[in-house]
Amino acid sequence: MQRIILIGPICSGKSSVADELTKRLNMPRCALDDVRFTYYKEMGFREDKQKQIHEQKGFAGVHDYWKPFEAHAVVRTLDDYPSHIIDFGAGHSVYEDRNLFKKVREAMKDEAHVFLLLPSADENESVDVLNERVMNLTTEQAVLNINRHFVRHPSNRRLRRTRCIRSTKRLHKWQRRLPSS
Repeated sequence: MQRIILIGPICSGKSSVADELTKRLNMPRCALDDVRFTYYKEMGFREDKQKQIHEQKGFAGVHDYWKPFEAHAVVRTLDDYPSHIIDFGAGHSVYEDRNLFKKVREAMKDEAHVFLLLPSADENESVDVLNERVMNLTTEQAVLNINRHFVRHPSNRRLRRTRCIRSTKRLHKWQRRLPSS
């Protein structure tokens, strides 16, 4: 079976949907957040530098520090995990830098099943729902701001291939059309 990629903001349900797809389709799963630091370190990522940046600039600074590493991790994960369900970390599909976006888009160009998960077609409603979920994890304003940015940024929409899944009901409808593995 072809690889399935799930993208979307923080707390959009990527991990939950990936777990469900893994069970229903009997496909292996790779959570990019679980393997990312291995790939980040290939490019010189340093935890001490991340900590220093966090102390000086907060989560927003760490987010900026991660971007080149994230693009590299996407490319390497796609190379290393064929025929897998891959759920990206929220930032792995959002790029300000055109060259990083092009690198990721090029790596994903032949992917037929890239799903953007959002709770609503309305961006403002999506931000409200997702930030309510995020507040269960952290109250750090920078995380809420970045998640709002992830919802509104065009990168996710430009990378998705199939359709925007706004509910698990729609996902299950799509699953029923897939051939058995």
